[in-house]
Amino acid sequence: MRISGVSSTAREAGSQPHPDGWGCGRWRGATRVKSGFVAVAGRPNVGKSTLVNALCGGKVAIVSDKPQTTRQRIFGIANGDDYQLVLADLPGFQRPRDALTERMQRTVDQSFEEVDAVLFVLSARERIGAGDRFIAERVFSLGTPVVIALNKVDRLKPGHIASQMQTASQLGEFHALHPVSAVTGDGIAELRDELVGLLPEGPLYYPSDQRTDLVVELQIAELIREKALQLTRDEVPHAISVEVDELGEKVVHATVFVETESQKQIVVGRGGSVVKQIGTRARPEIEHLLGRQIFLELQVKTRPKWRRDAAMLERLGI
Repeated sequence: MRISGVSSTAREAGSQPHPDGWGCGRWRGATRVKSGFVAVAGRPNVGKSTLVNALCGGKVAIVSDKPQTTRQRIFGIANGDDYQLVLADLPGFQRPRDALTERMQRTVDQSFEEVDAVLFVLSARERIGAGDRFIAERVFSLGTPVVIALNKVDRLKPGHIASQMQTASQLGEFHALHPVSAVTGDGIAELRDELVGLLPEGPLYYPSDQRTDLVVELQIAELIREKALQLTRDEVPHAISVEVDELGEKVVHATVFVETESQKQIVVGRGGSVVKQIGTRARPEIEHLLGRQIFLELQVKTRPKWRRDAAMLERLGI
């Protein structure tokens, strides 16, 4: 199953997937709400995806403690009675090393076009340093409001949080600065209200019951990859990708790709123990997504240097 990547701007992507009229056309003359797009920026592993999930009130993006977990732009959609906040969860800023990371960074750059605000995420648990300042230079030069979220403040002493907030405040002319914990939910409602307040009056870009723009096949592939990331380490997680080959009423078949035979042996595990565990962890979430019980069949294949293969990346929707 081939899924094409998205290269349009945020606002274009918001209206294109809905030929039945979702987006600007259908809502001309109708009741309008506060609606718009916010790009979520930050270094890898500062908790951007967890924060997007918290703001949207449910799982939109997979999360792990491995850098480069987010490989493509994912729209998380937070719907309220009088607003639609579309959050563009982006890969972390990085120096491109291959075709995969080049595409990831290009996605980041393109996603800043035509957004209403930027949510700049920092980790309260790490020193705010050169990487954060590099991103700050980029986002503060856009001419759009920047809201800083100092994430991961749970279980930290107030004095440390205050010190990090002071450092964060020196990064640029921000609109607001919020200490939050995406894990515990502290400060999330206030941050959401802040972002909604920056949105213009406009149309619903997506149906009001939709939480993400990802097609269901990509959502399933991401859930499987999340579990594979949890069960592997070192270089292996970076070499893993997943493609859904068949999505039937009762059976879902997917392929887990790696780059080398040694990586394949690790992902398969002795007697198939690891790939079986990946399936065991992923299946309940896939069933919840689909609303029905399924049989999940996984196979592991070697695809040498797939991260440098433009055709393969296009096929995977990256």
